[in-house]
Amino acid sequence: MNIQALEKIALSIRALTIDAIQKANSGHPGLPLGAAELGALLYGELLNHDPSYPHWINRDRFILSAGHGSMLLYSVLHLAGYPLSRDDIKHFRQVGSPAAGHPEYGLVPGIEATSGPLGQGIAMAVGMAIAETMLAARFNTAKHHIIDHYTYALVGDGCLQEGVSAEASSLAGHLALNKLIVFYDSNHITIDGSTDLSFTEHVAARYLSYGWQVLSGSMYNFEEIARLTTEAKAETEKPSLIILQSIIGKGSPHKQNTAEVHGAPLGTEEAATAKLNLGIPEDFYVDPVAQEFFAGKRLVWKAQRETWQKQFEQWGTESPTKLQEWDSFFNDSLKVASMPSFKVGDSVATRAAGNKALGVLAAVNEQLVGGSADLKGPNAVGIACTTAFSAANRQGRYMHFGIREFAMAAISNGIALHGGLRAFCATFMVFSDYLRPALRLSALMKQPVIYVLTHDSIFVGEDGPTHQPVEHLAALRIIPGLRVLRPADAEETIVAWEMALERHDGPTVLALSRQNIPVFAKEDPDWHSTIRTGAYIVKKIKDPDLVIIATGSEVTLALEAAALVPEKKIQVVSMISRELFEAQPKLIQEAIVPPGIRAFCCEAGVRSGWERYANPEDILSIDRFGESGPAQKVAEHLGFTATTLAVMLRKPGKTHCC
Repeated sequence: MNIQALEKIALSIRALTIDAIQKANSGHPGLPLGAAELGALLYGELLNHDPSYPHWINRDRFILSAGHGSMLLYSVLHLAGYPLSRDDIKHFRQVGSPAAGHPEYGLVPGIEATSGPLGQGIAMAVGMAIAETMLAARFNTAKHHIIDHYTYALVGDGCLQEGVSAEASSLAGHLALNKLIVFYDSNHITIDGSTDLSFTEHVAARYLSYGWQVLSGSMYNFEEIARLTTEAKAETEKPSLIILQSIIGKGSPHKQNTAEVHGAPLGTEEAATAKLNLGIPEDFYVDPVAQEFFAGKRLVWKAQRETWQKQFEQWGTESPTKLQEWDSFFNDSLKVASMPSFKVGDSVATRAAGNKALGVLAAVNEQLVGGSADLKGPNAVGIACTTAFSAANRQGRYMHFGIREFAMAAISNGIALHGGLRAFCATFMVFSDYLRPALRLSALMKQPVIYVLTHDSIFVGEDGPTHQPVEHLAALRIIPGLRVLRPADAEETIVAWEMALERHDGPTVLALSRQNIPVFAKEDPDWHSTIRTGAYIVKKIKDPDLVIIATGSEVTLALEAAALVPEKKIQVVSMISRELFEAQPKLIQEAIVPPGIRAFCCEAGVRSGWERYANPEDILSIDRFGESGPAQKVAEHLGFTATTLAVMLRKPGKTHCC
């Protein structure tokens, strides 16, 4: 270990951090100044990686869970040779710079996940460790361990106060994810001041109770951190938490060890004093010793990766069936299956139809993995062709996430980010509130996680208003990049699952019913294709007087209402995805929802968003919380019936003006 070079790397991290944040007049210098030694050691000695081939599948992963300290990551990525220039760092936190305020996945190779919302980084690291374990069990042979890497994360006090980290850490211990190593930057400072203000728990004891190995040392002793990491790697049954005592803002003479250095630039005078104190001779300084060290390391890393590549090729020659599977997994080439079929008049809950689709798709696409938050039966997401993933069974593909919705979604992001697997997760729609921050990151990172959200309306019934979602469809639809699919019957549900798997550039929600819904006749002969525009015509009328746009179980209600008003020519449209339909060319939209015709909308949720299609008085919606009682009785109590819609259809009105 070249201690001198590591010290110069740490110095360079501090130099770049001070100047980048000062130039931007924005940022969080405390963590990168305080944890520079760990950054130097991680990228200089500990990580198995290759900046010349940053997407190498067997690289070690590092997630900066405390993403506010982004300059630590940007500095060391630049020094190590990733495509992040000093000019990029000079434009830290500026529009268009890959050195964004918090690390953003996709902007720079080497950033493994978008982090910053505290606690989610460690949860995504758990997902990556799960993915490594699953893939190792599938592809490794006695002779060749081609998947054999570690997942590292750096957390701070803020990460460990957030509930999602507790959820994810508890599951990681239960699953015995021994190749997960988390460093805890324990500096006892948050934005408001000392952690004593609100955080006096015994973190080590908490993690011991989770089933983790807990180690501790100093942030400023390279050899000790290396020894602790070796000890963590030697542990074969537990993940490891390495608590490193540190000084926030180390090197800033008047601000270190204070809350003031956590989230604000040092200021012109203190920045100059700190640079003088540290021996930094110029702006945006990188020490030549650090540059020389990494130049040599890049050759070593490339040679190590090429050695792995040769092993991989030998493995492929010896295991051609596994190689074929590998190509399928990592090219995300999903197989088409002979899907379940239904006939008109069948009465099937869309969650049940979804389970039939999932079962067939999972049987032919073994990279499809996932589970639910303790709702395997109610969500109908059990997979008959596999077993449950556990500490004792790494071959399993079904995940028992426990009652941990937020961690479930964040872990699914980590599985997706790792590569090689497609992840789904499930809960009741009303509990999408619990997982929403991670779902938002799915969209931000464009990860194709599938969210199966069942019990999608007041038709949950007796569980009452706490479990009856009314605002949730609208809340989900406003997340940029999220696609919400609400199929109207069993046949549409089969196609919805296909659409979800076909998508590669972002997450999809499948909003599914608890109650049975009749399979209805579809007058569009090409509806299997048309539905992929987001909508299609269920009941087609020449020169219609009115058009009803409905989603999910309300398409049946719309058809019933239209039948109650025979004196009017009424066309019915099933809009499985409003946002997908609205992305279509105007020609397609007008072919399905004709312009100049009075439109009605019908959905068992709040009105928000439907005003673009219909006048407020022409929208049958539920703009209040529900009631406890049998589903149909609740609907009648709320006036959400075909009869109510029929009355609306008969009333005079005007064409919607958009």
